[in-house]
Amino acid sequence: MQDTKRSIVAWAFYDWANSAFATTVMAGFFPVFFSAYWAVGSSAAEGTFFLGLANSIGSAIIAILAPFLGSIADWGSYKKRLLAFFALLGSVMTASLYLLQMGNWPMAVIIYLFAMVGFAGGNTFYDALLPFVASEKKVDFVSSLGYSLGYIGGGLLFAVNVLMFLNPGWFAINSQEQAVKLSFVMVGIWWAIFSIPIFLFVKEEKSREALPLGAAIKKGMGVTINTVKSFRQLKTISVFLIAYWLYIDGVDTIIVMAVNYGTSLGFPSESLIVALLITQFVAFPSALLYAFFAKKVGVRRALQVAIAAYTVIAILGFFMNKPIHFYLLAVAIGLFQGGIQALSRSYYTRLIPKGRSAEFFGFFNMLGKFATILGPLLMGLVSLATGSTRLGIVSLIILFAGGFFMLSKVDESKAEEEMAAFLASE
Repeated sequence: MQDTKRSIVAWAFYDWANSAFATTVMAGFFPVFFSAYWAVGSSAAEGTFFLGLANSIGSAIIAILAPFLGSIADWGSYKKRLLAFFALLGSVMTASLYLLQMGNWPMAVIIYLFAMVGFAGGNTFYDALLPFVASEKKVDFVSSLGYSLGYIGGGLLFAVNVLMFLNPGWFAINSQEQAVKLSFVMVGIWWAIFSIPIFLFVKEEKSREALPLGAAIKKGMGVTINTVKSFRQLKTISVFLIAYWLYIDGVDTIIVMAVNYGTSLGFPSESLIVALLITQFVAFPSALLYAFFAKKVGVRRALQVAIAAYTVIAILGFFMNKPIHFYLLAVAIGLFQGGIQALSRSYYTRLIPKGRSAEFFGFFNMLGKFATILGPLLMGLVSLATGSTRLGIVSLIILFAGGFFMLSKVDESKAEEEMAAFLASE
């Protein structure tokens, strides 16, 4: 049932559950620990190559499979079961990193790859349950609540894990290496435990045409192929997805390249960790406040404000030369990061049919996984051509400008008409 307090909180807590993987593992400890511990017996170039390969393969697997899996979930009403599978896969694989010994980077890459698949795959079906939890009236707030809880939950556990790493003696831990490995176990347990509410209290409406698994696979694959062919007919959704790809590529590039950019400016690693924590805790209330802002000005306009803000952030990054500047930009990013992510998700629900949410969120998350392709490449090429990483970050305004322009072409009422005609023609 939509808009019940219990189902809303239970749904949002999955963000609290899996965001620990994004902060402690993906953004925090895994990249550093991989180089310093698991890849210690290999060349740096070799270890870096396979780590990058794991990220690319994991993203590609979900990007390719997400629309098909989403359509299968829709036609067989398997959203919660597929979410449970991917959440369990991710949490178990993450905790399994504890078992690996120094120098065993091949297994670290393989386990991390499966953990990434669990994380990204779970998000597709988590997002697809949003229309079942919230009506259009509340969808912006509920989507923002999820991101907000994700930021605070992931930030809290990451803060504890950082303390464990910096002061292992406080926790009766023998070494920093042991602290990091225990952090992976904690993330796995955290992810599994806090995923339970969504399975207990969120109800997935059964399709009247719900099919057995084999029939759902056949039907789902056929429908997805037909949908891909019909995106010319669904012009408004296509325009939004292009806009989303452009501006979220810029947003994600700032996220994934921030540490590299700060390092290139000579900032100490402690400053980079502090900045990451600042972003997490600022984004916690900001995601919710931005939902109220969107209610006042409209969701599309609120998204455009956030895109404009990121354009300013990219320009200000050019002038950054002290750690305090890095902290101030971390605050600015936190003010808009949760808002632009949450509202993009909730705005998309207005353009797609509720009964096909998993399939269409498969395409949404596919573009999310293909994000951070143009941005880092653009930054790298501009930095290489000009010899300035500062000009590299400014180049991201091209992505934000393109996303802003394409988003201005989205018409919700036209999307509704196109979707009705599309569904009637199937």
